[in-house]
Amino acid sequence: MKPMAETKTQSNGAIEIAQISDEILEKYNRPGPRYTSYPTAPVWKDDFGPADFEAAAAKAESLATPVSLYMHLPFCESLCLFCACNVSIQKDKSVAIPYLAALKNEISRIAPMVSRKRPVIQFHWGGGTPTYLSPAQLEDLFAHTRERFTFAGDAEIGVEIDPRVTTVEHLEALRRLGFNRLSMGIQDFQPKVQQAIHRIQPYEMTRDLILAARKLGFQSLNVDLIYGLPYQSAESFRTTIDQVLTLAPDRVAMFSYAHVPWLKKQQGSFQAHLPEGREKFRILRAGLEGFLGGGYVYIGMDHFALPADELAIAQQNRTLHRNFQGYTTKAGADLYGMGVSAISSIGASYAQNRRDVLGYQQSIAQSGTAVMRGYRLSTDDELRREVIGRLLCHTVIPKNEIERSFDISFDEYFGDELERLAEARAEGLVALAPGEIRVTPLGRIFIRNVAMIFDRYLREQQMDQKPLFSKTL
Repeated sequence: MKPMAETKTQSNGAIEIAQISDEILEKYNRPGPRYTSYPTAPVWKDDFGPADFEAAAAKAESLATPVSLYMHLPFCESLCLFCACNVSIQKDKSVAIPYLAALKNEISRIAPMVSRKRPVIQFHWGGGTPTYLSPAQLEDLFAHTRERFTFAGDAEIGVEIDPRVTTVEHLEALRRLGFNRLSMGIQDFQPKVQQAIHRIQPYEMTRDLILAARKLGFQSLNVDLIYGLPYQSAESFRTTIDQVLTLAPDRVAMFSYAHVPWLKKQQGSFQAHLPEGREKFRILRAGLEGFLGGGYVYIGMDHFALPADELAIAQQNRTLHRNFQGYTTKAGADLYGMGVSAISSIGASYAQNRRDVLGYQQSIAQSGTAVMRGYRLSTDDELRREVIGRLLCHTVIPKNEIERSFDISFDEYFGDELERLAEARAEGLVALAPGEIRVTPLGRIFIRNVAMIFDRYLREQQMDQKPLFSKTL
C-alpha cells in the first residue's frame, strides 16, 4: 500500500483529518492558474489597445465606481533566483530617473479619466522592490499621485518592501505619506535555502525592521513565504514558521514555489535540489499545521490571517474579493494599473502595459499610454469569473444568488461542470447540495483544482505544447 499524508484537525475548522493518497496528490498536483483574473492572461488578445482601455475607463466613470490604484516599480539590486516577477536588476540607480518620469506622465494621462468625486479606496506599490528608490523619490512620486486623485480617508495604502534594502528612513517617509500596510518578503529563514536562492536575509534583520514599522504605527504587516524551494524540508520549514510566529504578522502569504524555468531561466540552476511530490506536500502540511496551530485563520489558497484581521472578517461576511494583488476587502473597485507590465481590471475589461522597461518608456513618451494587450469579457466570462471568485474567496456558491445575478438556471448552465464535481465530491473535496456547492476543509488544499472545473478555456490551453502554469501544490 502506498503511503498516506495526513492533515490535522485544527480549532478553527480550516482543516479536517484526511487521508490523501499518492494517487490523489498525483492527480491534483498539476499545472493550473492562481486565478487573479478570469479569463487568465494567456487568453487575452493583442488587438486590445489604448482606445479599448479608454472606453472601459469612460464606462467606469459613468458608473462612478470606487478606484484602486496599482503602480509597478520594477527595479531590484540583485536577482532572487526563485523570482518569476517582472523585475529589472540594476546596480546603477540612475535608471530609475527616466522610469519615474514616464510613470508620472502615465499617471497624468490616466488621472483625468477618474473624477475627483470617485474615491481611491486602495493604493499599492509593488515590484520589484519599491524601496530600491530613495525616500525622496518615493515622496515625489506619491505627491504627484495625490495631487491628481482623491484618496478616501480610510484608504488602504500598501507597499511591498525588501528588508535587505529598506531603511528606517524609508519607513519614516512611507508612514509620513500615509502608508498603513507593509508587505515584506521573507521566503525562508534557513541559511542553506537563502544561499541557494541568492537571498541572504537573517531573521534578526527582518525582526528589527518589523519592530521599527510597528513603532511607527503601520496598521498591518504582511509577510511572504515560499514552500518548495531548494533544500527545504518539512522539518526546516517548521523552524522558519516558528521564527515567523515570533514576529506575529497580521497576514501571511505562503506561496507554492512556481517552477517555470521555460519562462525564467535562472530557476534552472537548482532544478536538482527541489522538493517535489510527497516531500513538497509535507512542507505544505508543516505550514498549514504551524499557522493554524499558531492561531491564524486559513483564508484559502496561499493566505492566512489573524482572526481579527479584515481578511478573516470579510471571508466570514462573504465580502472578500480577489484581484491581481491577491485577496482584498475592497470589492467593487475598478483597478487602474500603471507602470511596466501593470494590469488594469476595469468593469468587464482587462488591460496590460508593455512588459519591458525601455518599451514602456518609449510608448509613454510617444502617446502617454503603454497598453499592449487586454481582454473584453463576454457574459459567459463574467458569469464564470463570479463563480470562480466565490469559490476562492468564500468556499461556497449559493446557486440562487448566481441565478438571480445572471438570469440562468445554474444546474442547466453548468451541467457538465456538476458531473465533473461529482468526482471531486467522491474524493472529499466538495459537498454538493441542491442549493449550493461548498468546498470542504480538505478541498481548500486543492481549491485551485476545484475552480479549474469552471474554466472553459483551460482544456484548450492544456492542449498547447508550451507550459503555461506552475503546479497547484
